[in-house]
Amino acid sequence: MSDRDRKPPFRRGGGKPFEKGRKPGGRPAWRDRDAGPDAPVILYGWHTVAAALANPGRQIRKLFLTENAAKRLADENIDTRVPPEIVRPNTIDARLGPDAVHQGLLAEVDPLDSPDIDTLPETGIVLVLDQITDPHNVGAILRSAAAFAVKAIVTTARHSPEATGVLAKSASGALEMVPVVTVQNLARALNELNDRGFMTVGLDSEGSEDLGAVALQQPLALVLGAEGKGLRQLTRDTCSVVARLDMPGEIKSLNVSNAAVLALYIGASRLGLMK
Repeated sequence: MSDRDRKPPFRRGGGKPFEKGRKPGGRPAWRDRDAGPDAPVILYGWHTVAAALANPGRQIRKLFLTENAAKRLADENIDTRVPPEIVRPNTIDARLGPDAVHQGLLAEVDPLDSPDIDTLPETGIVLVLDQITDPHNVGAILRSAAAFAVKAIVTTARHSPEATGVLAKSASGALEMVPVVTVQNLARALNELNDRGFMTVGLDSEGSEDLGAVALQQPLALVLGAEGKGLRQLTRDTCSVVARLDMPGEIKSLNVSNAAVLALYIGASRLGLMK
């Protein structure tokens, strides 16, 4: 099934079990630290903007469309929710830069609120990101998380990319599907997950066990570190298990987004979540 044909449920923003953790005016997930409190999130590209329009929890401020994009939205019965401004492609080019593949759509939106960590369901898998700063990698991880029905992604308020622009485009709509829990202190958040019965598994090339051989259990938190640095020592010490991904080839390490999808496949398969 193609990305265009897939119609996933857009639960982000108002669906249970995160509802009780959302507060009016609550802290947003991945707010741009350099922007003012009222600065919009910029989304562009077909899948990214279409997913935002389909998410009732996403507030749309402004929508800029080319004539072709407006026609495609109408043909696919996608509600624009706000009156769009019809512009020429070079108008959006000037806003984003020549390298952005916007496909004739640009939206200014409010950031999504971050649910509280104590509202995470005690089933399935969550991903925890330890200072992964590359927006392409985080976007790709979000896309994989949506594909594997990950319950949430936990990340830090600092040392993480803002949920806009390149990250949102790389996520291809998954930003609207996977709740993002933003925490101030990752070790404290992991301790809270441990206390709630989560099995916290850190992924590291120096891990003592192969992930495929670990007796995994739900709820499961897979913890990923930044490329190069890997997991920080305090993060490693807080995980209940530190495991590796054994590779049969000469290269023994993977890009973090590739490691995430492999770990998710192993985890979902071992936990019987692939049905």
